[in-house]
Amino acid sequence: MNDRLQLEVHDFEVSVLTGIYSEETHLPQPLLISMTVDLECATFFAPDTPLSASKNYLDLKQAATSALPQGVHFTLIEGVADHIATTLLREDSRVQAVRVKIVKLAISEQGEAIGMTLTRHRR
Repeated sequence: MNDRLQLEVHDFEVSVLTGIYSEETHLPQPLLISMTVDLECATFFAPDTPLSASKNYLDLKQAATSALPQGVHFTLIEGVADHIATTLLREDSRVQAVRVKIVKLAISEQGEAIGMTLTRHRR
């Protein structure tokens, strides 16, 4: 069995142009995004192990914020998740898998979490 390192950034809100209905297509919608990234794992993490042995968590968040194209309308939130996963896999060859969970906050009526989860693996 191989060791693995999972980096996590959970439950941050991003406004994205997404939706299929006319009332959704002209204004950004609030999405709650969570990510888990499987990274090749160092053999050992000593107290003085440099950041280069892992990955900066801000890189993960950046893939779901400033790396999303401005002014682009994603018909489905699945497209948003795919863009995030593809960005992370493309930017770092150590990333082996990305799991992106997106909850559409605007359609919640009684606090339920309505959304999807996409997992992409390096091929």
